[in-house]
Amino acid sequence: MTDKVLVLNGPNLGRLGSREPEIYGSETLDDISQACEKWAAELGIEVEVRQTDDEAELVGWLHEAVDRELPVVLNPAAFTHYSYSLRDACAQVATPLVEVHLSNPAARESFRHTSVIGAVATGTIAGFGIDSYRLALQAIAARG
Repeated sequence: MTDKVLVLNGPNLGRLGSREPEIYGSETLDDISQACEKWAAELGIEVEVRQTDDEAELVGWLHEAVDRELPVVLNPAAFTHYSYSLRDACAQVATPLVEVHLSNPAARESFRHTSVIGAVATGTIAGFGIDSYRLALQAIAARG
């Protein structure tokens, strides 16, 4: 089993709690971080939760995951739909990479229906709010 997982969050997720709570819920990114740490401890793994609004920084973190052979839980946020540089970085991750979304993009605006990340991810979990992260961590822990 892996001992560390990077939980990476893309643009605008630092605004959770105040950003469209009817869609994204009332939990803040700090709430998600604390929940991920709790769930990871229960699974016997460690997490490092990060967030950036900068596409290049997110790509760099994925390169770090590749170099350190770390599994990834990734909420690419808006980058989901158009960032080919992020997609190409994800394609290099040889460990499990789970794409997560708080809401269900397929049930939202049509421009959100396409994920350029999904085809290179191990799997995608969407629509379960903060529990999307718990389910992703469980999936990674189960894959060892």
